[in-house]
Amino acid sequence: MAIEGKQDDAREPRIRLGMVGGGSGAFIGAVHRMAARLDDQFELVAGALSSTPEKALASGRELGLDASRTYGSYKDMAIREARLKDGIEAVSIVTPNHVHYEAAREFLKRGIHVICDKPLTSNLADAKKLKKLADESDALFILTHNYTGYPMVRQAREMIANGDLGKIRVVQVEYAQDWLTEAAEQTGAKQAVWRTDPAQSGAGGSTGDIGTHAYNLASFVTGLTLESLAADLDSFVPGRRLDDNAHVMLRFAEGAKGMLWCSQVAPGNENGLKLRVYGEKGGLEWSQENPNYLWFTPFGDQKRLITRNGAGAGAAAGRVSRIPSGHPEGYLEAFATIYTEAARAIHAKKKGTKLDKAVIYPTVDDGVKGVAFVEACVASSKRNGAWVKL
Repeated sequence: MAIEGKQDDAREPRIRLGMVGGGSGAFIGAVHRMAARLDDQFELVAGALSSTPEKALASGRELGLDASRTYGSYKDMAIREARLKDGIEAVSIVTPNHVHYEAAREFLKRGIHVICDKPLTSNLADAKKLKKLADESDALFILTHNYTGYPMVRQAREMIANGDLGKIRVVQVEYAQDWLTEAAEQTGAKQAVWRTDPAQSGAGGSTGDIGTHAYNLASFVTGLTLESLAADLDSFVPGRRLDDNAHVMLRFAEGAKGMLWCSQVAPGNENGLKLRVYGEKGGLEWSQENPNYLWFTPFGDQKRLITRNGAGAGAAAGRVSRIPSGHPEGYLEAFATIYTEAARAIHAKKKGTKLDKAVIYPTVDDGVKGVAFVEACVASSKRNGAWVKL
């Protein structure tokens, strides 16, 4: 994670933003646009919004983009926008996974900041190449592991870093959904089609789509480094080419042990991302579907509820909260936090100033770790659950 700092961004000009992908019918593109707008840090001014010029132009019209800045390809957009006096300063890449590397490369080499959806790429080789490009570029690279933006996730991270749990022993994380319980990809459902296609998604199905989120969340909150894993992957739906369920045992370099379960064939689960962490002195529990609450249990004492902006909540949670306690904040606000952290870093980069240590956003390094996690899961499962080092 890049950890930088906070500044007064109220008077900063909006960052000119482009978008690759996210046209008509795309779920995550609309989410990115709402997140970018929420704190008034970005203005969408250009896009290569679809894989065909006709669809891209139609999507641009729907979003009110000038036709001259609606492009038929991301390469055309990168070339022209880099030459414009008022060209884009940053680009959001919200395509299926297999496009991430090539698209990000075009913008990074022209000094345009990249905000990319996860996973980083569809394979580890491309992930490593993209890291090299990002490291060599003067542009920033932000990966939208949006769950790290929740205030109570920041609270949990702060408490663990402060030693409230003592040395961490056990990490339990799960991400369960039910939307692929049947073969939705065979009905032509756009979101299901590409997520279950190895050519577009990569080697992982549920492991790449939601397992990477679970792994990133556990790492972000605990600060632990995953050393090795043993995975059992299944494709329960007949004809499905990628995993739709995974059970993964985890060994961390610091001595802690963990388990990760991700599934998209678990009826009754809508978006069940949950994290439990246990140390020598106590435990924490957080659920994404009730994100404003964090349970803390000191060993031998009563269970305590910490609420967003409520009594007991710390500075790390408070700085990414927008409204008083009791008014729910959720998914879009957490996503917007990543965009606002990115905006602060971009403004500081532009001015040559340093931010303080409060601002946190996922980087290309976190992305490489996520893709390595997926490929290690696949390799382990092929070897009947053998332990694989990362």
